[in-house]
Amino acid sequence: MEIYIKIFEVIFPVFFVIGVGYYLGKKNPKFDTNFITNFAGNIGTPAMIFYTVTTTGITLSIFIHYFIYALIMIGGFAVIGLLLLFFLKKDLSMELPPLILPNTGNMGIPICLFAYGTQGLGVASAIASVIILFHFTLGVFLAKKSFSFDILIKSPPVYAIIVSVLFLYFKINTPLFLENTTFLLTYATIFLVLMSLGIALTKFKFSLKNSIILSICRVIVGPLIAFTVIYNFNLSGLAAGVLLIQSAMPSAILNYLVGSMYSPKKIVDSVASTIVVSTLMSFITIPIVVFFALKYFN
Repeated sequence: MEIYIKIFEVIFPVFFVIGVGYYLGKKNPKFDTNFITNFAGNIGTPAMIFYTVTTTGITLSIFIHYFIYALIMIGGFAVIGLLLLFFLKKDLSMELPPLILPNTGNMGIPICLFAYGTQGLGVASAIASVIILFHFTLGVFLAKKSFSFDILIKSPPVYAIIVSVLFLYFKINTPLFLENTTFLLTYATIFLVLMSLGIALTKFKFSLKNSIILSICRVIVGPLIAFTVIYNFNLSGLAAGVLLIQSAMPSAILNYLVGSMYSPKKIVDSVASTIVVSTLMSFITIPIVVFFALKYFN
């Protein structure tokens, strides 16, 4: 019985805030989330990366290990995703991002926080850092089929990753004023991005054609690949649990934002469909994954 109470304690706050956003989006269809997007991208996410990497007790070694684990998982997602897109006769480049870049930030980080505490938050952020970095590099390259260093250079989260790694490398103690500031920004960002996810779900127009298959690939094949990594690297406890939970996340909304900037409308609609359907599916699959994580990797 205790594990079911724990699952409820982990999942309820996340889905409740998403529900608040959905309610606000339905009540006011013109609700503008540009402020949240700009705040999260330019201030909130960099602060979250810095706070969770430098103040939650993870070391440079742990950060690097999870960086590598995340890269391996993305590679696995890409192989399965390319095969699936090929058989469905979909665009192998522009429609790949929602299959390989899960929502490890908006949903993954808070769920790992409630499941494993601040240590889980730090490890989850190491994984999310890789995904964020890939959104502004590989994601842009796949969406527009060309690469631009300008986007990478102008991306605040990239600099936050670099600064955080430098703090870990030189073992610099984070000044209390900086820790407190980034702490406030981190939790404000978690609340706002979860709420914006709920609002976004009211605005996406989507079709079930092919989206169900692609979404199943995202939320079910993801954990299977994580199990493979866990088994081959002999991971256990928190190390395995966070990796499993992060791999089970639905497609990230950033895939839609990047796609809307660089891909044709037909592709963008398909990407949006995968995001919506995979997110709805995750309301069922995430509690199951969290159950396994807490039961076998606690």
